[in-house]
Formats: sequence, C-alpha cells, structure tokens
Amino acid sequence: MPLEPVEPQRLYRQIAEQRDLAKQFGVSRPSVREALIALEVEGWVEVRTGSGVYVLDRAGRSNGNGTKVPPAEWGPLELIRARRVIEGEIASLAATKAKRRHLQAIREAIDMMQAATDRGVAPLDGDRAFHTAIAQSCDNVVLLETVQTFWDARHGPLFERLGDYFETVPSWRMAIAEHEIILDAIQAHDGPAARAAMQAHMDKSHARFSASWRRANSS
Repeated sequence: MPLEPVEPQRLYRQIAEQRDLAKQFGVSRPSVREALIALEVEGWVEVRTGSGVYVLDRAGRSNGNGTKVPPAEWGPLELIRARRVIEGEIASLAATKAKRRHLQAIREAIDMMQAATDRGVAPLDGDRAFHTAIAQSCDNVVLLETVQTFWDARHGPLFERLGDYFETVPSWRMAIAEHEIILDAIQAHDGPAARAAMQAHMDKSHARFSASWRRANSS
C-alpha cells in the first residue's frame, strides 16, 4: 500500500493513523515522538523505560485496550512551541501594562506552585494561575482566552501520557525558578527581558519533555 503524503497540521495524528515510522515521511523528531505517544495511548505499542517501543499483539481485540485520542487534539510538543511564540509576546506586553494587582496575582501563583511542590503534588493550579495572571494584565480577552485554551489543552491524553515521563518534583522546581525570572522582568517593566524569559521557559519545557521521552525509549 503506497504511503500517503503528510500535511503539516497535526503530524503526530496522521503518522499514527498510517502506522508507519515517521522517518519515512521526513518529518521532525518531535512529530515522531507525538506519533509514538498517540500509538501508546491507543494501545498499539508499549513503551518500556530503558528498553524501547514494542508493538502489541491486538489480535482478536477489535477495540484494542487503549484510549482513543481525539483526532483534533494538539500535539504536546507543537503546543509548547506555539506557546513560546504567543506567550513570549504576552509577557513583553505585560511588562508595559501590569499593575500592582497583576504583579501580586503572579506572585501568589508562584507561591501556590511552591507550596504544592513542597508537598510533592503537581502544582498545576498554580501554573495555570501564573500564565493566566500574566495574560490578564494585558487587558485583552482574546489573549487571555487563548492562553487559557493553550494551558487547558494539557489535559488531553497525549499531554498527560508525556507528563508521566517528565513531571517530577525536580522538574517543577526548575519551572518555578524560570517563572521567577519572568516575574522579575515584568516587575522591572523590561519588555524584551520578559519576552526572552518566557521564551526560555518554553524552550526548557520543550527540552525537558523531549529528554524524558528519549530516556524512556533508550535501549
């Protein structure tokens, strides 16, 4: 059966549906990882940490033993790259517009994250509050709802499965430290520094997620 061309949108989904290794399509490594995550979530493959990816025997199981990934779900790594572009500019704008109440809300969000991490709990509420507070300071409902939509997309099965490999107390402490740098730049009303700090945070998040996946699949 001839291979079908792959369009740029939702590459992980199209690769997964064609059940073929992405190197045959000439796509990026993040797209390969997202395809494998989709296959794992849906029960087509098993990822064995430190060993590799194994195809599962689904003979006689018409529905498989996995969770169906919604066709429209965004790939986690593509989502982080999109957030880098948009939230970098939002942070820059926040540095020029944020008022005292906004700065306080950002500070409280970081404190929420710290308290949850100290208890060994994933600080998701604080993380969402942090990015939301920055967007709120821009006084633009479209930007605010865009950030909230981006963040809430992490509740999909692909993002949650990738988080299983990545999210640990040390990783959250690194994220908190990066958030502190972003807040410092916003408080200093330094737009370029705020943009750079947010972009660096997203770059490091992307690297942490990618590295965790590579470790899980190293043989």
